[in-house]
Amino acid sequence: MKQILLLLMLTSFLFSYDKNFSYRKYTHVKKFYSSLVKETVDIALKHNMPPPAILAIASVESGYGRGYVASITGNILSLGANKNDKALPSLYLPNIKNPYRVIYNSKEIASFNKEELVWKQRPKSLKKDYRPVGLAGTTTNLDYFDYKLEEKKKANLQNIEEFCTLWISYNNRFKAFKDARVFLDGQVKKHGKEILFTKKLNEEFINHIGGKKNSFNYRKTWPVKVIKVLEKTGLTELTKDIYNNKTFEQSW
Repeated sequence: MKQILLLLMLTSFLFSYDKNFSYRKYTHVKKFYSSLVKETVDIALKHNMPPPAILAIASVESGYGRGYVASITGNILSLGANKNDKALPSLYLPNIKNPYRVIYNSKEIASFNKEELVWKQRPKSLKKDYRPVGLAGTTTNLDYFDYKLEEKKKANLQNIEEFCTLWISYNNRFKAFKDARVFLDGQVKKHGKEILFTKKLNEEFINHIGGKKNSFNYRKTWPVKVIKVLEKTGLTELTKDIYNNKTFEQSW
C-alpha cells in the first residue's frame, strides 16, 4: 500500500513538473540548452547579464538553434552585422512544404526528389556571419557548422559574448540598450549577482530591450514570446542550478 501511495505521489510530482515546464519535453530544446548553458552562465555573470533571458532570446531568435540563418552563421541571437562584419548574403535555397523548413545542407538537399523541394531566392539576412574568414559572407560551405560542432559552439559563445559587451553597453547609441546596461549594473550593485537569476529581473530586462522603437525587436509581441519561453522551459531555475554547481542532467 505504501509503495502504491509513493508511486502516485511521484507520478503527481512528475505531471506537475512537466506542466510547469512543458517545453522541456522536446528533445531539440534540451539539446540546445545542454550544449550552451554552463558557458552562457559564465559569460553572463562576467558582464552582469541575466543568463535566463539570454538563452530565452536565443531560443526565440534561432528556433532553438534550428533556423537556417542561425545554423549557417552561428548567430543564435540574430545580431546585426556592423560595418566591419561579414553578413550572410542572399541565398538561393529550397524548402520542404510539410512541415515547412528551409534546407541548406548540401547532402540533405541531395536526399530529396526534385518535386519535393521549392527553390526560392532568400533575402540578404543582414546578420553577422560567424563562419571563418574566407567563408563568412559567402554562399559557399553553408553547412560548415554541421560538421564542425566545436567551431559552431565557439561561434555561438562569441555571439553571446558580443551581445553582453557590444550590444548591452554604455556605448550603444540606442537608448534601450544603454538603459538596460544602467539597469543591470544598478541591480547587481544593490543586490549582488544572484539577482540575475530572478524571474522579475529577467522579465524587466527583456522589456527594457524589446517591444519599442529602436530596440532589439520593436514588436509588442516579442517580449511576450521571450518571457513565455523563459517560463515554459524553466530557464531561471535551470541557470541558477548550474550556477550552484548542479549538472545539466540533475537540473533538467
